[in-house]
Amino acid sequence: MRALLIIDMQNESFQPAYPAYDSEAVVKKINTLSAQFRQKRYPVLFIQHDGSKEGCYIPSTEGWELLPSLNTAPGDVIISKTANDSFYRTVLKEELARLGADELVITGTATDFCVDSTVKSALINDFNVTVIADAHTTTDRPGLKAKQVIDHYNWLWKETTPTHHGRIAVIGFDDFMKK
Repeated sequence: MRALLIIDMQNESFQPAYPAYDSEAVVKKINTLSAQFRQKRYPVLFIQHDGSKEGCYIPSTEGWELLPSLNTAPGDVIISKTANDSFYRTVLKEELARLGADELVITGTATDFCVDSTVKSALINDFNVTVIADAHTTTDRPGLKAKQVIDHYNWLWKETTPTHHGRIAVIGFDDFMKK
């Protein structure tokens, strides 16, 4: 069964001072994906970063909250994390097992940090991984524009050697929706 992971789509990551690349389109794609998953009765999981130790993304603050433009539903699962990797010391793996999920469709923000860490950890944990190439985002980095970072990681994931039990695919939103 497929499960949709929506990583760190929180207010703190979408500040005017450091705009995320193509964020409105990314949110629309995530909302469309989550609606499709719910319609098919596939799980939708929001990963929410708790950055208390870094002094940001403090639980119950506005910066920590999910973007108001994201559509959520009562059956969605919210997983709190304290590191880039959504699996690290969280209940994510156990929750996915409980839900019977073996394929993770990954979206979200911080392409080069939280999304990348989660993609690699999912592979190590023998999940099949599908990254939606144009439904993750990041901000400009020193020496690189956000679009370059996104393109680089999409290429990197396409070239990643899968594990014995898992596989990885990177596919655009439009192509995924045709499947």
